[in-house]
Amino acid sequence: MAKQFKDLTEREILALAVALEEEDSRVYLDFADGLRESYPTTAKMFEEMAEEESGHRRALIETYRRRFGEHIPLIRRQDVKGFVQHKPVWLVRPLSIDTVRKQAEVMELETQRFYEHALEKITDASARKLLGDLAEVERQHTMIAERLEEKLLTPDARKEEEATSRRLFVLQIIQPGLAGLMDGSVSTLAPVFAAALATRSSSAALLVGLAASLGAGISMGFAEALSDDGSLTGRGHPWVRGVVCGLMTATGGIGHTLPFLVHDFRLAMTAAVAVVAAELAAISYIRHRYMDTPFLSAAFQVVVGGVLVFLTGILIGSS
Repeated sequence: MAKQFKDLTEREILALAVALEEEDSRVYLDFADGLRESYPTTAKMFEEMAEEESGHRRALIETYRRRFGEHIPLIRRQDVKGFVQHKPVWLVRPLSIDTVRKQAEVMELETQRFYEHALEKITDASARKLLGDLAEVERQHTMIAERLEEKLLTPDARKEEEATSRRLFVLQIIQPGLAGLMDGSVSTLAPVFAAALATRSSSAALLVGLAASLGAGISMGFAEALSDDGSLTGRGHPWVRGVVCGLMTATGGIGHTLPFLVHDFRLAMTAAVAVVAAELAAISYIRHRYMDTPFLSAAFQVVVGGVLVFLTGILIGSS
């Protein structure tokens, strides 16, 4: 069973401090490993922080040996009630740089506050001194982290890492989402408008549009998820890309399908055409905003493809 902190002996408190320093050091090394390829500057910062933690661990071990001998009992944060439990964000790949920095800050601050809070509950003079020393160590860790960040994360390094973050966002979210939106908005035009003109029925067009949109979303989602695992391309987790692509594909098709909820066929057709124009404009803007494509060039490419598919649907539906 987990123990109350107030029930720990000085020996156990020092053993816990050793375990905490070792755990934090390993977490920082995992951060460095996960960030090294995309954010080498921040990875170096975490490597130096891990080395600092290892140095404090060695000092704590020497203190323990002088007072209590060679055997250090195994006591971890999960063995103490009320101790902060950290989510294992260091296991996630790819690592989010903002998440990592916030987690590191929380780790240092929470451990510092834990020791300080413990000071208020301990009356033994030697135990209070020990806890005070550990709290001071954590305060020093926080200052070291700040100095390392100031030293290593220069304005140029920050700009480089922000540019890398943007590239990863485009690769992992924008590209699969845009591919899905384009496919859903354009490929479903022909069946929806062919069904509408062939039947002159809003309900028939609605059913065909929903079937085409959802079917295309499922197909595109699986195609994107199975295209590659992202390990070599840096495109992120395949199932995240698949979900993004599938949802945007379905959204693109459903957008110009929903107007056919209106029973008046002429009004529904007019609204659907307006939605198609808005979808093509949105796709053109996204390509311009994130793919660095000139807006007129992006609009021309998207509109030409959309108009050709739209005309195909009209021709087939009118024949």
